[in-house]
Amino acid sequence: MIELTVDTVLTRSDRVLAPSTPIEEAAQTLRDPEVSALVVFEDDALVGIVTESDFVACIAEASRPARTEALMSSPVITVTPDTSVTAAGALMRERGVRHLAVVDGEGIYCGLLSAATLALYLSPHSLDIDWNGDPLRLDVADDSPLPADE
Repeated sequence: MIELTVDTVLTRSDRVLAPSTPIEEAAQTLRDPEVSALVVFEDDALVGIVTESDFVACIAEASRPARTEALMSSPVITVTPDTSVTAAGALMRERGVRHLAVVDGEGIYCGLLSAATLALYLSPHSLDIDWNGDPLRLDVADDSPLPADE
């Protein structure tokens, strides 16, 4: 089976926040359609993640924290660059999150993985193919057309 790793699909972004960043600044950054989450660093350590969902929860709770640290999710759920996209998707489902931080074996931040990005690579149907070096062929037993999808 051919499996992509998250290193090939992650978003490499330098948009990061400090825990002390005012939430207005975080919200303004999240208004960019290209940004669905921001990572939070303190002293070069990944300490949290802030997503659009965090702001929705903040509004629903009618609370108004002043700083990002009160809004961020922590600890951050992470995967390594060599994690398969299938395993990353399973982890998102299991943990109920839509973003994963990607960190290497030394804990260095590599980028962010979103459910929206993974959706492009994960199919609702799985096709396992064992390839032994021969050209891949699909044969139909007779000349009849392939059955239509039901």
